Amino acid sequence: MQDSEIRAQLPHVLDKTEFDFLGERYEGKVRDNYTVGDHRFIVASDRISAFDRLITTVPFKGQVLTQIATQWFKDTSDISDNHLIDCPDPNVVVVRNCEVLPVEIIIRGYLAGSAWRDYSAGNPVSGITLPAGLSEFQRLERPVLTPSTKAEQGEHDLPISEKEIVGSGLVDQKLWDEVRDVAFALFTRGQQQASEHGLILVDTKYEFGLCSGKLILVDEIHTLDSSRYWREATYADRLAAGEAPEMLDKEPIRRWLMAQGYKGDGELPPINDDYRVKVARLYVDSVVEITGTPFVSAVGDTKLRVEQALRRYVDEPPRVAQG
Repeated sequence: MQDSEIRAQLPHVLDKTEFDFLGERYEGKVRDNYTVGDHRFIVASDRISAFDRLITTVPFKGQVLTQIATQWFKDTSDISDNHLIDCPDPNVVVVRNCEVLPVEIIIRGYLAGSAWRDYSAGNPVSGITLPAGLSEFQRLERPVLTPSTKAEQGEHDLPISEKEIVGSGLVDQKLWDEVRDVAFALFTRGQQQASEHGLILVDTKYEFGLCSGKLILVDEIHTLDSSRYWREATYADRLAAGEAPEMLDKEPIRRWLMAQGYKGDGELPPINDDYRVKVARLYVDSVVEITGTPFVSAVGDTKLRVEQALRRYVDEPPRVAQG
């Protein structure tokens, strides 16, 4: 896909949806959710967030997230059942509606991002005191689990310790033990497959829910929005030179915002179309690097295409096996 095509898509980004023919609507930071009985339609918009705030829109971003997530759901279905039922449009998944656990599960294999910012300030990371003398971007001796609360739109997620999660009754001990085991298994698989594609899966976020009493993986998995990736071939040399790794994730966007003086509060800096195209290029190119499959799309009215696909699906839903 050429930059000219990405730029041509700027007037057609999917910024929001309001599909009255579907069920109850809930707007997340990036995804619009519609509940219809025991099914949920999740529409991945082209919105992009950072520091738990909506920043702007990026052409084709919703399709990129959907393609990566659905591929990973399939590749990890032997480890954990997930909520995916169908994908009637490149921006849409149909999933099982379930009770989502009120915490986000973050696994970190390296010291980066918010964990580094907490560590360098002398603070524990979600209740974990890491060894002294670590450097930014350093690989940890073993991956750690650093949960956070699930914030409402416009609010910040907050670190929370595993002890606090169980002690406050957010999740009981037996279920939490299962969540931990599954999350670490998913992360191990993610790191293995990322390495096969020349990448390092640095850290990632998982969300889980209960469906008929069974733990299942929900939301997304191993996308640029939920994960941090670095290019493996240059990692050691760049660290030895005192440089940041080559990043294939949202961290460069966070760093750009911080360079403009924005750290999550106050007025957003202006974001021009050239920068939006640059970010879209990062997302589009990431698909083949992360999944090994090409990204194929076309310039056009995303909202209209999504609406037409959903109307067809609602009128004549295909017979798709669940589970």
